[in-house]
Amino acid sequence: MRTERKLTRLDRVFARLDREPERPAHIDVPRMSRHRVVLLAATLAFYAAIVWAVIINSWLVTLDWQVMFFRPYQQWPEIHAFLDYYVVLGQRGPTAVMVTAWLGWRSWRMHTLRPLLALGVSLLLLNVTVGAAKIGMGRLGPHYATTIGSNEMWLGGDIFPSGHTANAVVTWGILAYLASTPRARRWLSAVSAVISLGVGLTTVYIGTHWLSDVVLGWAAGLLILLALPWFEPLIARAEARIFAMRDDWRSRRAGSAAPVPATAPVGNPAMVSPHGAPADRAVPASAASPAAEEEPAPAPREPVSAPRTSRTPSAPVYLAPGPHTSRGERTPVTPAGSRRPPHSERVTRGNPHTTQARPLTGG
Repeated sequence: MRTERKLTRLDRVFARLDREPERPAHIDVPRMSRHRVVLLAATLAFYAAIVWAVIINSWLVTLDWQVMFFRPYQQWPEIHAFLDYYVVLGQRGPTAVMVTAWLGWRSWRMHTLRPLLALGVSLLLLNVTVGAAKIGMGRLGPHYATTIGSNEMWLGGDIFPSGHTANAVVTWGILAYLASTPRARRWLSAVSAVISLGVGLTTVYIGTHWLSDVVLGWAAGLLILLALPWFEPLIARAEARIFAMRDDWRSRRAGSAAPVPATAPVGNPAMVSPHGAPADRAVPASAASPAAEEEPAPAPREPVSAPRTSRTPSAPVYLAPGPHTSRGERTPVTPAGSRRPPHSERVTRGNPHTTQARPLTGG
């Protein structure tokens, strides 16, 4: 009886994605237009200008120290508790989980893996670029500053640019980047800008970052969002590769689930007797005669004993009389033949025709 294979949860997810094999027409993939290229170049120049202003100890470093001595967390202590929770919107772990859940639902509805892949590429770029800048410039934060008025560069720190700010720009800005309509893109751009601006200023309020760290973090996150259309072909190839691997896995799974034809059991080699010898003196078919090697032996049949008459008509079948033999002399019989090896010198008891005189010992 043929039964249908039970679908797993992964099969149902991919079946949902396969309902529309092509990307819906209303999804707009951003292109690297001339306007975007100009904006990217301007942001990159602004990024380099901030770094240079900090390196040369310009007025920007002086402003950093003035804000630090102002101590905003002491000026407005009533909002400190709220901002301690608000700054979580810039932490990479919690924000990545929230945005991944939303984009996963969008992937389910839009039948494409592009939202999740775009988020993964943006976070990878964020870790590489911002992490390299932090380690390369090694600036110390306000709580660990050593010299008043110094830029605190190349002292083993890791706060320049601000990771919280850059992460807020990228994580929440990717929602606007993946918006399917212009109106949704405008609204999500405004929301992400407010969130990232608030996260950056919150880090200055708490005292974990200089003001210049936050400004450079905004620029670093914006650079990733502006450069993301360059990676759209890579995202498309990765999506096609994933679906190709899925199809290959499905074909292998279907091949392994195919029924295997049953084969006849192979028994022990048949034991035949060349001259009507008893079963316990039988020899293998290959050694019975030279012709046995050329012609295949016929299929062995289970021996059927001749019916024996019972002395008592009313006796049950299992009490039918017959020649008595001990258990050690009985030959086990299987459909494939006897399993007892041949013994040419063995003599069966109770058979007068095969009884031979035993040699006398002792002289």
